[in-house]
Amino acid sequence: MNRAYFSSTIADFLTASPDAILATLTRTNAFALEQTQRDAWLEQIDIMKNTLETYRGNIYFEYSIPRMGKRIDVLLLIGAALLVLEFKVGERNYPAYAIDQVFDYAVDMKNFHETSHECLIAPILVCTKANETLSQVATTPHNDNVLFPLLANSESLRSIIDSVLQFATDETIQVELWEKGRYSPTPTIIEAAVALYGGHSVKDISSSEAKAVNLSQTSNAVSEIIKSSRESHRKSICFVTGVPGAGKTLVGLDIATKLMDKENELYSVFLSGNAPLVAILREALTRDRVHREKIQKNKMTKKEAMRQVSTFIQNVHNFRDEYIDDLGPPPEHVALFDEAQRAWNLTQTINFMTRKKHKPNFNKSESEFLISCLDRHTDWAVIVCLVGGGQEINTGEAGISEWIKSLNRSFQHWDIYISPQLSDSEYGAGVVLEQISTRPNVHMKDELHLSVSMRSFRAEHISLLVKQFLDLESSAARQTLSEVNAKYPIVITRDLAKAKQWLKTQARGTERYGMIVSSQALRLKPYAIDVKSPMDPIHWFLDGKEDVRSSYYLEDVATEFQVQGLELDWACVMWDADFRFTPDGWEHWSFCGDKWNHIRKDERKQYLKNAYRVLLTRARQGMVIVVPPGDAEDHTRKSKFYDATFEYLKDIGFTII
Repeated sequence: MNRAYFSSTIADFLTASPDAILATLTRTNAFALEQTQRDAWLEQIDIMKNTLETYRGNIYFEYSIPRMGKRIDVLLLIGAALLVLEFKVGERNYPAYAIDQVFDYAVDMKNFHETSHECLIAPILVCTKANETLSQVATTPHNDNVLFPLLANSESLRSIIDSVLQFATDETIQVELWEKGRYSPTPTIIEAAVALYGGHSVKDISSSEAKAVNLSQTSNAVSEIIKSSRESHRKSICFVTGVPGAGKTLVGLDIATKLMDKENELYSVFLSGNAPLVAILREALTRDRVHREKIQKNKMTKKEAMRQVSTFIQNVHNFRDEYIDDLGPPPEHVALFDEAQRAWNLTQTINFMTRKKHKPNFNKSESEFLISCLDRHTDWAVIVCLVGGGQEINTGEAGISEWIKSLNRSFQHWDIYISPQLSDSEYGAGVVLEQISTRPNVHMKDELHLSVSMRSFRAEHISLLVKQFLDLESSAARQTLSEVNAKYPIVITRDLAKAKQWLKTQARGTERYGMIVSSQALRLKPYAIDVKSPMDPIHWFLDGKEDVRSSYYLEDVATEFQVQGLELDWACVMWDADFRFTPDGWEHWSFCGDKWNHIRKDERKQYLKNAYRVLLTRARQGMVIVVPPGDAEDHTRKSKFYDATFEYLKDIGFTII
């Protein structure tokens, strides 16, 4: 696949006329060519011709980075080095954002381009009018052959390239083999949502995992159920299971973006009770839509873009409330419920309907009511439940078994498609599944389970490791950790300042990092961490390093409620005394007034354990866990509240910094 607008050997490039090169760039460019872009290309061509006279290799102009939806200005293959050049024509300084930009490109090639994994990769920012700087050629702490960004102007670029080549090995990149390399990205959920809404397919933006049912297979299986239900005028529900980060939300978004055609009933809605996730996805899609329209010279206000996005992604509670009084069917024939296991149980729903909606005779659980809304269609309907294991973190969340009970109780005419893993203890539906297993319209489909986490492209066993050490399976956790360590660093410390510095050192370019804590971590105030202090998840997740409200500033912290369903590249998990290790197992505590109180109810214990499960599975590339040392003078932060937890993590084998 040719990813560049122009590519050739350096020798052919040097003999080709600038006009011929420009003609090729213009012909392959998908957008209207502006004079500023034409002039920039001509200057880049001129600089590269003057720079590359003595080199042999290959050159690529406007090389595609699919995950980012952007292009590298110039890519060079010379000897054993891959050089990533970002030009800022006419720039007299080296902007921080541009340094991050070229760093991002280099890291992206290293992580996601199959035949670039072993290359020495040098990101070079070329600001044509800037002063010459002393650029030190050095690899980053990751030891993966990516160099720190190098800064060059028009005249110093040749010497920078020379210094990189002296650093490289004597081996030569095999160009034909390199060009055949697949680009297999693992995007964040925000990147994925933007790409899907922009017209890409799930196949375009996801890598294939040998040990997992491919995301596109799962998406296709659900699509077939929708197609069959429509053609046969049936009502169907399917349960898609997956480990944390396996891509359940991605499957839901993929289906929803394919079904936005109001004209022929193929119309769907993506529903989530996760308010921060809904708000962040809506904002990200809106910003991207406005940006894309601006590039195309079309006028679109942010308000108009947000209106369109808001019909595609909705808060499940708003959807539910709409059809309490409206007894007609919703316009959508397909509803996709993200984290369906978090739907409220009967008690919680009745309590809410009585107090907030003044419906004293309401007698359905949330899942039963949601099914009833789609059941109002007289022809066909499909519900897709995206089910996470061990993710219930709120009072009244019923788990997936309530959906099965509702189907058995009130909707026996519905076809049911089930992932075989739904009976596992992690999903808690085993007993109720036995009650419906003999029904003729119940179908098991292997394709409905996603078994490998894709949140971390570096280590597929993170969710297993977290499950093992939370379940106190220390021997198994040690073994899994040994498999994870090489690609996914997890370190522990008692020092928050060290943890912050570690995060900043590990993150490259715009890789996002931040601090996350349990919502019950009320005794971290001495570290300027107040979980009760309001934070805006939109700014925290979407804004850049210059914004004090962003995660990068390491001032505002996010709890399990703000990060569930989302991810960071690097995370600092701050561990408080609410969840303590002891020789007898985990102890669960709640801080009230001026003291810690034991949590006795099994349900609340599980919520707290799940909160830490969510926190510990948010990072894509690595994390630092901070267990504070405590304070002998503070009865609420005694050292004994923390020491055993740190020793347990240390005994499993986590590296101490």
